[in-house]
Amino acid sequence: MRGFLEACEIDRNLSPLTIRQYDHYLNNLLGWLAREEPGVKDLPDLTTEVVRRYKLALARHVNEHTGRPLTRATQTYFLIALRSMLRYWTLQGMEVLAPDRIELGKAASRSLKFLDADQLRRLLAAPDVNDPRGLRDRALLETFFSTGLRLAELARLDRDHINLKTREFGVIGKGRKPRVVFLSDAACDWLDRYLQTRSDRWKPLFIRMKGARDTTPGGLGMRISTRSIERVVQKYVKVAGLGVKATPHTLRHSF
Repeated sequence: MRGFLEACEIDRNLSPLTIRQYDHYLNNLLGWLAREEPGVKDLPDLTTEVVRRYKLALARHVNEHTGRPLTRATQTYFLIALRSMLRYWTLQGMEVLAPDRIELGKAASRSLKFLDADQLRRLLAAPDVNDPRGLRDRALLETFFSTGLRLAELARLDRDHINLKTREFGVIGKGRKPRVVFLSDAACDWLDRYLQTRSDRWKPLFIRMKGARDTTPGGLGMRISTRSIERVVQKYVKVAGLGVKATPHTLRHSF
């Protein structure tokens, strides 16, 4: 578990609060396994039947202080933490239970509104790329999904930050921690198309399309705002007919 939490901090750059929550949820699982499933010594021993019994335990759990059961959303957070850890160790080559075999439940899934692969595909295809604004939006969405950048990090990107040849660049995240992020082939392609249409010398990578033009050197006043990025996501969620209230936070955690 410790290796997974360290990867959340170093590689995924999750916030300290999120990491503490994962730590809490996974320690709950480990405690339950020690009490109820002593035969499970390591992650490869985890089976769908053991997970089913754990889900049942979560559903039947009653808070000793409030006398209330766990909400469906809270139960799902425990399972999301487990799925994330299994996904991490799968990528490390460990033979563990496939994360997708742990179902979250319909009601909880709707409340969390993570985008699945089909929804993401429809969202990314929604902008009209024959229009300059639509081309910018497609490049923005592809970059956002490809990198998992935070909203402010995406808005702060400058053109000279991006290297389309190496397909990587550095950002300064929370706590002033630097990290390297990588672009997908699709993100590189759409960024290249978008930048080829830019005849200006403004520094910001993603620029606004409305308002007065900034005539100062570098054109920093042309930078798209975080609120505008939120509107971009909301617009194409409607255009794509996703039927969920997707936000930049949702898109980032679909990364």
